[in-house]
Amino acid sequence: MPSMPPLGSTMRTHQPYPGVYAFYDGRIDGARAYSADPNWLDDGAYTLGLCSYAVVSGEEALVYDTSISNQHAALIRNTLQEAGVRHIRVVLSHWHVDHVAGNAVFADCEIIANDLTAKALTDNRERLENGTPPIRPLVMPNSIFTGERDLKIGDIAVQLRHVDIHSHDGTVMILPHLKLLFAGDALEEPITYVAEPKRLENHLLDLERISTWDIEKILPNHGAENVIVAGGYGPELIAATGRYVSKLMRLRNEPELAGDDLQAFTADDFRSGVLTYYAPYEPVHRQNVESVIGAHRK
Repeated sequence: MPSMPPLGSTMRTHQPYPGVYAFYDGRIDGARAYSADPNWLDDGAYTLGLCSYAVVSGEEALVYDTSISNQHAALIRNTLQEAGVRHIRVVLSHWHVDHVAGNAVFADCEIIANDLTAKALTDNRERLENGTPPIRPLVMPNSIFTGERDLKIGDIAVQLRHVDIHSHDGTVMILPHLKLLFAGDALEEPITYVAEPKRLENHLLDLERISTWDIEKILPNHGAENVIVAGGYGPELIAATGRYVSKLMRLRNEPELAGDDLQAFTADDFRSGVLTYYAPYEPVHRQNVESVIGAHRK
C-alpha cells in the first residue's frame, strides 16, 4: 500500500527568483495524497508533480493557480502572509480541477480569469463539485478579462495572455523584467497532456506564436522540481512540445506510431536532453494516443 501523508504536508516552497515563490508537491516515490484508488488529485497531479506560483512585491502578491486542495491553498496563503503580504490577488491559468481546487481559500480576494475560463467553470461546475475528490464549493472567478490584461503587483509589471494550448481557455503569465513565462499547462515537461484532441491544430498555431515572444525561461505547473528550482526551462521546451503535438497529429495517417511507448515516440528529444524521461508519463502518453485516435474516428 502507498503511504498517504496528510494533504499539503509534503509541499515544498522555493524561490527560483527574487519575488517569485514556487509551491511544489508530488513526485514522491510510493506516496499518494488522497487515495489508493484512481482519482484526479493523485493521478492527474500529485504523481506527476505540480507547482503553483506567487509573485510578491512589497505587501502585494499575485497567486498563479490555487493548487489541488484547500489545505495546499491555505499553506500558500500563510506563507505569503508570513512574508509580509497584506493584499493578494489570484489568476487562474485555466479551468481544470488541479488549478482551481483551492479557490475557496481566496474567496475574499480578486480572482482573475479570462472569459473562456469563467464560462468553462460555469459549464463544468457540477462535474467539479462532484468529482473524486469533490471541489465543493467551487469558488468562481470575480474579475474577468478577454484576450490580454496588464497588472502591477507592487513594483512588478505582469502580463496575462490568452493561449489555446492544452485547453482552449489557457492564460499564461509573463514577467517582462525577467523574460519569464509562467505557462500553466500550456507547456508541460516531458510531454503535454491532451485534453482537447480535436484542437491540436489550434494548439500548434499558438505554440508557434509564443515561440516568437521575448522569453528566456519558462516555469510550468507540471515539470521537474530541480529544473523549476534552478529557474525553469529554456524556450526549447516550446519547440519540443510542438514536435510532440505534430507527431500525435500524424497518428491519423500513420496508425503504426500508436505502438510506440513514450521513450520511442519522443526519442530524439530525450536523447538530446531537451526533455527528461519520467516513467509516470507513460500512461499520459498512452491516453494521449488513444484520445487522438478516438477523436479522429468520430
